[in-house]
Amino acid sequence: MVDAALHTVDDILREFPEALFYGQDVGGELGGVFREAALLAKKYGDTRVFNTPIQEAYIVGSTAGMSAVGAKAIVEIQFADYIWPSLNQLVEELSKSCYLSNGKFPVQSLIRVPIGAYGGGGPYHSGSIESTLLTIRGIKVVYPSNAADMKGLLRAAFLDPNPVVMLEHKGLYWSKVPGTEDAKTVEPATGYAIPLGQAAIAQPADPEQLRQGATCVVITYGMGVHWAKAASKQFAGQVEILDLRTLNPLDFDAVQAAVRRHGKALVLTEEPLMNSFAESLAGRIQRTCFQQLDAPVFTVGAANLPAIALNVELERQMLPSAEKVATALAELLEY
Repeated sequence: MVDAALHTVDDILREFPEALFYGQDVGGELGGVFREAALLAKKYGDTRVFNTPIQEAYIVGSTAGMSAVGAKAIVEIQFADYIWPSLNQLVEELSKSCYLSNGKFPVQSLIRVPIGAYGGGGPYHSGSIESTLLTIRGIKVVYPSNAADMKGLLRAAFLDPNPVVMLEHKGLYWSKVPGTEDAKTVEPATGYAIPLGQAAIAQPADPEQLRQGATCVVITYGMGVHWAKAASKQFAGQVEILDLRTLNPLDFDAVQAAVRRHGKALVLTEEPLMNSFAESLAGRIQRTCFQQLDAPVFTVGAANLPAIALNVELERQMLPSAEKVATALAELLEY
């Protein structure tokens, strides 16, 4: 998945002379801590691909000024846990500019954010932040689960005239986490784009099982797609997986259609559940699809704790997993 991101940014820089890419360690020889910008500075020069100070408020806030003078900035926050110092700029400047100017001064800004727990990164490198971002009106939030979607969503996010935060799970960059092999896909051609706000069925249910009323749908995104796929192997043909891909704008039409098709739904997230996007979505589903539901909407998420542990065994216990999802699916399908 990291190669798809690198190639897409390369394509954008080549095609759009007004495009810039900057952030902590993305320039120079390193090319990003995940090598997601490898050799781009050498190829395009340090006026278009460059390092910044360790100052997230500047990284995010500067994109408003870049947009005002016609530049199109792609920036990177090194880890999702580092985004908090930039929230004032994201909330007060980027998200409000278009609305407060009656459409005169939109901010075209693409903010890439590696996210999620992976390999014992600990409390400052493992967090999930989507629920906080989704309370900010005026920004879009995307979250790919595989290389093809990474390429298509990244280009669409760049072309969008609004601020877009792109969440990229570190555990899917190289598919080293067991069960994430499907994140590796054939890379689409240059120019491939996926319209924001379109969910996709990552795995259909068997039509005969569906006809018998023996199926359910897992509604998820990012790493959740792969936990759901691994868990569903215990329930052959009974589990549809809906990959949201874009969290805002949300393809709620696809969500409702899937829930009404199956009558049973599970919303899966890596975040702690309390007051989360997943809980909010489950509530919306129960309100709009109540008469088609054969069971309460189930939710699975991380333990309700303030941080991800550094110890890998504690990390494993805190997070969702294929095993935990399978336990919930067994209960849901038997309901």
